Amino acid sequence: MIVAVLLGLINTFVRPVVKLFSLPLNIVTLGLFSLVINALMVLLCDWFTDHMTVDGFVPALLFGIVLAVVNWVLHLVVGKK
Repeated sequence: MIVAVLLGLINTFVRPVVKLFSLPLNIVTLGLFSLVINALMVLLCDWFTDHMTVDGFVPALLFGIVLAVVNWVLHLVVGKK
């Protein structure tokens, strides 16, 4: 629960700033750099808490991919209003 709240706070406050600064790189890579940003947010969450352990960038990238897919499915199911 603590990790979910912390990851939500990081995604709310830090991620938009990082996405803004990396916008040119994100455009060049056709949005694939967003997966790297997700991995960096997971690593940042790991750095802030002892309740979660990520062994490196590749596991964080895989977690970021899973996180992106889950968010995509939730947006399809819930829909934006």
